Amino acid sequence: MGKFEGKKFCAVGERDGIPGPALAECLNSLGGEVVFITSECFV
Repeated sequence: MGKFEGKKFCAVGERDGIPGPALAECLNSLGGEVVFITSECFV
């Protein structure tokens, strides 16, 4: 069992950096459950 298995995450990405869906895919592949995904523009 890995560190992320069975844990829930919010994937908050950045529009000009790493988008939220990309973070969510990484967390899902590690066994985490993503409950919220968004990409924001931080100025």
